Amino acid sequence: MMAAAVILSLPIVRAQDTNQLSVKPYGFIRNYYTFDSRQTYTTVGGEYNMIPYDVEMVDGVDLNDVPNGELQALSSRFGINVTGPRLMGMQSSAKLEGDFGGFGTHNTVLRLRLAYLKLSSEAGNRKVEWLVGQAWHPLSGDIMPDVLGMAAGAPFRPHSRTPQLRTTLYWGSFGYTAALLWQLQYMNNGPKDAGDPTSTASIDFFTRALWPEAFLGINFKQGPWYVQAGVDVQQLRPRTHAVSGNVTKKVDETVNSLTPTLYAQYASGLWSVKFRTLWAQNTSHLNQLCGYAVTGVGADGSRSYAPMNATISYLDIAVGKKYRGNLFLGYMKNLGAGERLQPFIDASGNRFYRIYMKGEERFTHLNSVWRVAPSFSYNLKAINLGLEYEVTACTYGDLGERGQVLLDDRLRSVVNHRLCLLVKYNF
Repeated sequence: MMAAAVILSLPIVRAQDTNQLSVKPYGFIRNYYTFDSRQTYTTVGGEYNMIPYDVEMVDGVDLNDVPNGELQALSSRFGINVTGPRLMGMQSSAKLEGDFGGFGTHNTVLRLRLAYLKLSSEAGNRKVEWLVGQAWHPLSGDIMPDVLGMAAGAPFRPHSRTPQLRTTLYWGSFGYTAALLWQLQYMNNGPKDAGDPTSTASIDFFTRALWPEAFLGINFKQGPWYVQAGVDVQQLRPRTHAVSGNVTKKVDETVNSLTPTLYAQYASGLWSVKFRTLWAQNTSHLNQLCGYAVTGVGADGSRSYAPMNATISYLDIAVGKKYRGNLFLGYMKNLGAGERLQPFIDASGNRFYRIYMKGEERFTHLNSVWRVAPSFSYNLKAINLGLEYEVTACTYGDLGERGQVLLDDRLRSVVNHRLCLLVKYNF
């Protein structure tokens, strides 16, 4: 915290020295207490809740039927907003933001959240913005559901902050966005090594494909309404070499994905309604449970791939200000790859498919997920107190040859009940 104080105090002195630079520090201390009725897939020390694990039966007992609870403050945040001089006839501004939810033994490592420079200019009803640096992914946006949990609606809401070059043209009620994006903290999954079916998250699958991820979008804003439509495209290179027998060969493998989205928001007075839906392809880098699968193996050991498809949506309804109530609804459905997957045989003679997605191999046989999360909060200028009850249910089953889960008597459901208590102090 001493380092954070020094970082924040230096720009304040600078702001007093010149009229061309204005620096405003901000942040909050946030404490969560969470209780889960069973073992779940979480990150950031358990604060970021995804989905409950499948049943794991041993001697008639489900090993994942174990409740747990914890209290943590590692999502506490600090940042600075900077307004600077005009550059090339455009107004300059910047943001730097961090928290303590990074990767460490106890998840208490300082983590960069946002760090970008923005240039903007206006003429009549037209405005142009250029942004370079780490910012929210255009599919995420900086408008979030009014949930209390740190996951901010994930895995139903796309969630990623990533390095990017982005430009937006506002013309009257319309806005047009184009962005090139790179990966850093939020990564796709892929094979752990040339011959290992184990899935791992790595920036390498993206960087060696060379092409940046690209987003194109259009939005409309008028009165209480805001609507956005967009499409995101991406290419990965899962492996650079393959092992066939005792021979290692260089291979050229790629997998391409395309994800369209629609977002709509209504905000007026004390009411707010937000809705987003995606036809998702390989969106594990957006903290969603959708990846890609092996569809063929060549004579040289090279593989062909296809992205997995899923429909992912959420609806968020909030009312109030000082006393605020909120209801979050989310749904995800695995639609498979759309083509036949390559079957493999393990050492025990069992047939399986290789699917690379966020989390662990146990999620490759996920059929659907839904969530209902009502919450209530008491909000003053400096203090927020909140209570949220989150129910997340999954269905798991056996995979069909196209990557879809078979809807037979082996389909099974698991449910996690999460209670979240929030105490937050803003400054």
